[in-house]
Amino acid sequence: MADTKPKPAPTMAEFLKTPSMAKRFRGFLPVVVDVETGGFDAEKNALLEIAAVILDMNAHGELIVKQSLHKHVQPFAGAKLDPEALAFNKIDPYHPFRIAVTELVALEAIFAAIRSEVKRHECKRAILVGHNAIFDLGFVKAAAARTGIKRNPFHLFSTFDTAALSGVALGQTVLAHAAREAGLNWNNDDAHSALYDAERTAELFCHIVNTWHRLWGGNL
Repeated sequence: MADTKPKPAPTMAEFLKTPSMAKRFRGFLPVVVDVETGGFDAEKNALLEIAAVILDMNAHGELIVKQSLHKHVQPFAGAKLDPEALAFNKIDPYHPFRIAVTELVALEAIFAAIRSEVKRHECKRAILVGHNAIFDLGFVKAAAARTGIKRNPFHLFSTFDTAALSGVALGQTVLAHAAREAGLNWNNDDAHSALYDAERTAELFCHIVNTWHRLWGGNL
């Protein structure tokens, strides 16, 4: 009778012999996401910007940034726009130069790129990395539901939250403070753009994972 017991996850020592994104994160591909919105309610407030940063792994098992994706998004029909949220992110949802697309167009483009990378790395699906990640995942899931997209590549409830990770690794939970503590560049004038925040979050996540790898990977 064939052995049907699940195979144990590889140890870090085993991983170090053959670096692999799928082995490193238990079959998940981490993808960094940031959204800018018209409020805090994913069901009622508009998704206005979404950025996704796809990561890769070099021959030494270190995470690196591979590709950034970014879309300005049109408010969905009936979406509520909180004036305080718009004052904070400085987005004019109806400005003609935004070149915004519908939620469907934005998500289909980003999801297609992510699915391609999931397949290339032989992962089972993507996992969202974000700073206070449950917020970003909530808006992604709500937009996917509104548009009828069936093939959401992200795990539906698990995330990697850099607010928690940087709190442990760096003693900071605010993105700007954590980035500076990690020695990364931070420009307050560029912050609160989905693309800028996603790229800085990606650099922060790579820094934390790679530092752990260098300090502890060879000793496990």
